Amino acid sequence: MDLSGMFDDRFARRQALAHAARVGLGVGFLELLRAVPARAAGAPAVGNVICLFMKGAMSHIDTFDPKPGRDEQGETAVIQTNVPGVSFGAGMSRLAALADRLAVVRSLSTETGAHEQGVYTMRTAYAPLGSIQHPALGSWALHAAGKKSRELPGYVLVGNGNEHPGAGFLDPKLSPVPVADPKLGLENTRRPAYLSQSNFERRLALADRIDRDFRRTYAGPQVEAYNQMVREAVRLLGSDDLAAFDLSREPEAVRGRYGDSPFAQGCLLARRLVEAGVRFVEVEFGGWDMHRDLFDELPAKAAELDAAMATLLGDLDERGLLASTLVVLVSEFGRTPRINENAGRDHHPGVFSAVLAGKGIRGGVVHGASDERGHSPAADGVSVADFNTTVAAAAGLPWEKEFVAPNGRPFKIGGGGKPISTVLV
Repeated sequence: MDLSGMFDDRFARRQALAHAARVGLGVGFLELLRAVPARAAGAPAVGNVICLFMKGAMSHIDTFDPKPGRDEQGETAVIQTNVPGVSFGAGMSRLAALADRLAVVRSLSTETGAHEQGVYTMRTAYAPLGSIQHPALGSWALHAAGKKSRELPGYVLVGNGNEHPGAGFLDPKLSPVPVADPKLGLENTRRPAYLSQSNFERRLALADRIDRDFRRTYAGPQVEAYNQMVREAVRLLGSDDLAAFDLSREPEAVRGRYGDSPFAQGCLLARRLVEAGVRFVEVEFGGWDMHRDLFDELPAKAAELDAAMATLLGDLDERGLLASTLVVLVSEFGRTPRINENAGRDHHPGVFSAVLAGKGIRGGVVHGASDERGHSPAADGVSVADFNTTVAAAAGLPWEKEFVAPNGRPFKIGGGGKPISTVLV
């Protein structure tokens, strides 16, 4: 029996309830906080995850899989890393000095060269289907392991959130809390100036009375989840834990080491959030869709990534967090080895690269290889499901367990792939 329609109805009611809270309470943040029960006692420990998502499709040849001496390399210089025999594009100089802490996967491939479908597949490990929406890995992490912090959300997305699948068929409360601008932090978390504390509390009480009949009529897990969300949101409004979102509390020198761009400050925010108890943080970095003038645009983009990611890894390590935090760098696909007539590279799902570091990862490893042109996997090919399953395994998530969706179909965290044993500790 197909239960997807029933689930869609419940989800629509959930959206209606969130809208009612927004209008009735005058507090926009109440819509944003999604709560989830804490991890059950005795469950296996799960680490933090920071995912750096290069939206637009990062060129593997110009970053982590160069082809020195070939025409395909174009104008991007190549440098040696601190791991013998392993080279990166010249823009990755700081990460090259940390290569002994990194695991580079050079044989990823996917089946789509379209941005929306590629982003969806990489974030969920499943190809898009019209009949069901799959959960993003961060939502899976909360579903399987729960929140770490009582006050803070468990999953935060730093970026515009376009093309993000959210919680998919899981409970909507497992969706990421969005932060559009890391410098502004989590917005709408202060009581409106026209509302005193007593007036605010009266509005809450009034909304509760108005909502009473609805709760009785539609009693169930979705309605209760919403009620819990409101309770936790109201509690967070007065919590000192909100300081985790405030980058102004960081010393200027620390902020400067990351860089001033939204992505760089997003990496700093990610460190602050995992330090405060947020389980999964995703930071988007757009602008990699370089169909033209790649060799003019890439150096600044690569330098921004290199500085921010290297600083993030060092910062986590200095604070004793890297051993419990998995850092993932990934893109939706790669770019063509052939340089087009506009001095750019086009979409290329045939092969691309990703990087892992921190919890559960063996450093100084390169897994797989692309062919001499950087066109196709030449050794140890890795599917998106294999890669996401590797992420799940390194983070400590139950990647072998089956979870049943509302339509009765079984799914696995990571897509049911095979972990890459060579990169795991």
